[in-house]
Amino acid sequence: MNIHSDWPVLGITMGDPSGIGPEIVIKSLADPEITNICTPVVLGDLEILKKADINLRVLSELIATDDLNCDFSNFPNGFLLRLSNLNPDVTKLGHPTPETGSAMETYINTGVDLALSGAVDALVTAPITKTGLKLAGSSFHGHTELIAHKTGTDNFAMMMAGPRLKVVLTTIHIPLSQVAERLSRREITRIINLTRDTLIKRFGITRPRLAVAGLNPHAGEQGMFGNQETDIILPAVIKAREQGFDITDPLPPDTVFFNALEGRFDAVICMYHDQGLIPFKLVHFRDGVNTTIGLPIIRTSVDHGTAYDIAWTGKADPTSMKEAIKMAAAQAVNQKKYGNPNGN
Repeated sequence: MNIHSDWPVLGITMGDPSGIGPEIVIKSLADPEITNICTPVVLGDLEILKKADINLRVLSELIATDDLNCDFSNFPNGFLLRLSNLNPDVTKLGHPTPETGSAMETYINTGVDLALSGAVDALVTAPITKTGLKLAGSSFHGHTELIAHKTGTDNFAMMMAGPRLKVVLTTIHIPLSQVAERLSRREITRIINLTRDTLIKRFGITRPRLAVAGLNPHAGEQGMFGNQETDIILPAVIKAREQGFDITDPLPPDTVFFNALEGRFDAVICMYHDQGLIPFKLVHFRDGVNTTIGLPIIRTSVDHGTAYDIAWTGKADPTSMKEAIKMAAAQAVNQKKYGNPNGN
């Protein structure tokens, strides 16, 4: 593992203990490419992780501790922060329980606390389920809502990022029939500003080139197929351009992603969930990363779920987790160099 105490310290949550989270965490930390860029602090359960780390090659390198006030930078090989003591048989269930739901929420809450305090430089999250949180009595539906609430953040958005394509969503989990009525100049302006600031200060892109996807076919074709482009999206674009942003007019959704993949844009601002996620997952199904922008902390996550159908079979692919760790480490380095996009 690494020998540089000045490398980013990353909090890595174990996710749902009955899902693939423990396995992809262990597989990632067994890769020297990962352990040579960061000091990992795994937030999880010792006995569960022992089952995932059959040969104990990873866990033997980590210091197991219950001390939340530990100086994690003092031991670059990394730590296992023991936050639950579950019955290892939960790994055989293939579904969450109230106990595993409570544990996964504890990992997240503790990770956020550590990031806010500066004890870790970024947070990387393994997959959880809404069902697990609900069974545990949580009022949150997932990572993003929970972390935003805990950090007191209202101005945030979802970015899906990979080596070739980055997309940011203006609306997320709402019915397609409601998308048009939810769009507003103010909301699109907010997303444009968040995207630009994040690309500069967490990705190190000094002059981001932003593309904006239209809502309608052919970007409305001058009002023939809808007027959201001219009435809502374009005014937000013009406002951003007046502030010096490098940003396109609303572009036809059927061509904008091709041009982004050709390297002409650094990110595409999308109007709704599937508009951005379909092309993104077509290109980055295995190595895509979900990063929440606008938070006062760095948070990246895998771009997949708990995969109960293959959990604890040894089949889980750690590629997305590895990429999430790499991106968190890179963002931590960039943030120290370029500053926090929220001005904090």
